[in-house]
Amino acid sequence: MDGPSSAPLFRMEGVSKRYGGVKALTNADLTVEAGHIHGVLGENGAGKSTLMKIMAGVVQPDEGRMTLDGNPVAFGNPAAANAAGIVCIFQELSLVPELSVADNICISNPPKRFGLIDQRAQRRIAEEALARAGGEDIHPLAPIKDLPLSRRQLVEIAKALVRKPRILILDEATSALTAADVRKVFSVLKRLRQEGLALLYISHRMAEIAELADECTVFRNGRNVGTFKSGTKSDTEIVELMIGREYSHVFPPKPAPQAATGTPALEVRNLSWNNRLKDISLTARAGEIVGLGGLDGQGQRELLLALFGVLRSTTGEILIDGKKCNLNCPNDAKQGSIGMALIPEDRKTEGLMLPMSVRDNLSMASLGRLSKGGLVDRAAETKAIDEMIGLLAIKTDGTAVPVGTLSGGNQQKIVIAKWLMTKPKVILLNDPTRGIDVGTKAEIYQLLRKLADQGAAILYYSTDYDELIGCCDRVLVLYDGAVGRVLSGDEITERALVSSALNIGAGQVGTGTSSMAGAGAAG
Repeated sequence: MDGPSSAPLFRMEGVSKRYGGVKALTNADLTVEAGHIHGVLGENGAGKSTLMKIMAGVVQPDEGRMTLDGNPVAFGNPAAANAAGIVCIFQELSLVPELSVADNICISNPPKRFGLIDQRAQRRIAEEALARAGGEDIHPLAPIKDLPLSRRQLVEIAKALVRKPRILILDEATSALTAADVRKVFSVLKRLRQEGLALLYISHRMAEIAELADECTVFRNGRNVGTFKSGTKSDTEIVELMIGREYSHVFPPKPAPQAATGTPALEVRNLSWNNRLKDISLTARAGEIVGLGGLDGQGQRELLLALFGVLRSTTGEILIDGKKCNLNCPNDAKQGSIGMALIPEDRKTEGLMLPMSVRDNLSMASLGRLSKGGLVDRAAETKAIDEMIGLLAIKTDGTAVPVGTLSGGNQQKIVIAKWLMTKPKVILLNDPTRGIDVGTKAEIYQLLRKLADQGAAILYYSTDYDELIGCCDRVLVLYDGAVGRVLSGDEITERALVSSALNIGAGQVGTGTSSMAGAGAAG
């Protein structure tokens, strides 16, 4: 680790960047020390991603200077930044699905022999990198497309480590990881810190920052509004720095419990699929938010996909307003008589067409409602889009800009707005706040309660126990593809969620176990 009088490993001073009339960064400052983990916090759109892209050579600043080891530097492209030892792991994975794990890890500099790729050496390099990244159980010859999202994230980390970075930038690196994988990644990052690497860790998860970071910097509206040693400010103080106002409880009040009367908006009877879903039965009534809990990978995502008509060969019955319906495809599910909407897990690949405009993305799911005689009613489309932008407070420089230029939080709002334009009666949400800042999360929580109050039935899967406790009227905890326990009202506590997720009695879970499992499941 550098002595107190030596220059920092990396310093950014007075850096500004504009995109048209939008100021992404304004006189931004940042100091990164070797052998430290530096946490970077801020709402979506605060300038974190632009800061990271400038360091990684993806974009060039309009003003300001950067130094590495005290010497001025400027990176015209990512290759130049990599050559200087700055490597970035973006939240949007950069893997090629059709290639193997080893091919992806070595893609920028594959080992050669007689002018050809040395497959044996490449596999050895991949195995070593995977072990460093905590993914030693991933086969180096497995196609990326066959891996779940959590394993792909570990491959992305291994790919970065192969480049022997001096500064490793991680943008929401645990957002797609299971609880066990999060612990592995934490161990890897702490070991890399001991080896003298500088790590820039960008996350919305306060518990992760508290555990990992040596110091923290908060950005708001493109500016550095505070740098401090980790542990010197409370979570509330940090959030107030991020949002620029006093922080109050993020969850809206729940309505008083009502006796179950009338026909449920959604009823599922003995739904099964491919040994991943096992005789699941549930109800969700109009005005009710029903949570799906349990450890990640217990069938929650498959349940939502089955309800939306994505999965084939399911058995059991699905009833909407008491009427049995056959959902053979998503188009069946979103028809007006059924009125389902699914907010998918990965907004980048499943929820949006990134090169297309905000307008086209918003209206895509509801073109049938907005068309007359086979032609889109542009006036009706514009009115509906404007209403959604106002309702969700979407920040965009017009509706003609590509949706990929928006911040992550605003992209997620576009996904939600797109489906709200279909006027759904049943809303299925697959971990919708993953990678979203605290301010946007609070807005989404308020919106969900407002939609429920207006008569929607909501089925809400979340890996964050706080969300299940704060948002849901009931929680179904899944274990091994089946409903293990149903919690309601005051029963929805962290201890009950943890014990049910682990399929053990609540009395067997002590405070230490509950805290650990709760933190892990949030990952």
